[in-house]
Amino acid sequence: MIYVTRLNNEEFVVNADLIEFIEKTPDTVISLTTGKKIVVKETPEEIIEKVIAYKKKIFTIVKDKEVLE
Repeated sequence: MIYVTRLNNEEFVVNADLIEFIEKTPDTVISLTTGKKIVVKETPEEIIEKVIAYKKKIFTIVKDKEVLE
């Protein structure tokens, strides 16, 4: 899950695994696999960085758990 900001400054959370693609038109539009589109303030690059950080966090937790077992 990643935090993003709507154009009205409302912050909310998006399931990063549901992101299908991101467009810059000039606003950033996140298209989800569900067909829903969300317009946000963040740039595509910022969203990509957030998704990468989220995935690293998840995979680190899984890796650490495997080491403990």
